[in-house]
Amino acid sequence: MLILGLSLTPADFRRVASRPRAMAIGMANLLLVAPLLAFAIAELFDLRAGLAVGLVLLGASPGGTMANILTHLARGETALSVSMTALSSVVAVVTVPLYLGLATAHFGAGDAGEVAMLEVVPRVFAITVVPLTIGMWIRERQPAWVERTSPTLKRAAIGIFSLIVIGAIAAEHRIVFDNILTVGAACLTLNVVAMTLSFAAAKLARLEARQATAIALELGVHNTTLAIAVGAALSPVLAVPAAVYSAFMFVTGIGFARLMYLRNREQDAPEPDADGPAEFPR
Repeated sequence: MLILGLSLTPADFRRVASRPRAMAIGMANLLLVAPLLAFAIAELFDLRAGLAVGLVLLGASPGGTMANILTHLARGETALSVSMTALSSVVAVVTVPLYLGLATAHFGAGDAGEVAMLEVVPRVFAITVVPLTIGMWIRERQPAWVERTSPTLKRAAIGIFSLIVIGAIAAEHRIVFDNILTVGAACLTLNVVAMTLSFAAAKLARLEARQATAIALELGVHNTTLAIAVGAALSPVLAVPAAVYSAFMFVTGIGFARLMYLRNREQDAPEPDADGPAEFPR
């Protein structure tokens, strides 16, 4: 979240008002479709209570910075992607505890520990808004330093993220191995269906392909680090779905981004982002 803050400015939040229809559809998908879809898939695959709550926690998590990067590489509307990530990260202070409480009550997750909203809200606030704000403050005060060190910091963040995923899986390795087929299938289903439905909804709303690309990737590439951090702080089993999801979301995300890059490249409309057209790495 600190690294995300380093890439944001107040202007990114002002874009929310300048793209009301695209933002409304994207946020509706993030805040309603993804969590409710996670509920349905958890029921469909008959996940044990703790894993079901963890899947809903994952579905309720905001988009991640990798969604912004993949959107740029896919020639999607990067500004829209960044705006959705930023806004959903702030709103997560309310939505994540809300869906976490609903899921715990619905699935009767006794093995997930008791979820107290008064404890979860400040925890999510500390994980999301605080580092995001610090990152934006640093960028405003030291733009040259941020520009110079940003690539190194992003590589470090990826390394830390990898360690978090490995640690979450190791902590609950018995549950992971005992449920790998069910949990893996549920996570893959959530990933593919969420991207498909959000892309279809954007196209039905007559949004441009670049906007639909941004919305779909935002739904497919969640901030799994947040889901793991919140889940592990309450009960390690809650972090398992996010850890498993992390293992393949980049594969499906990159595949979709590559497909949309080829499609968007063929369009005659000029690239909407000021940083110029992106070339998808081979």
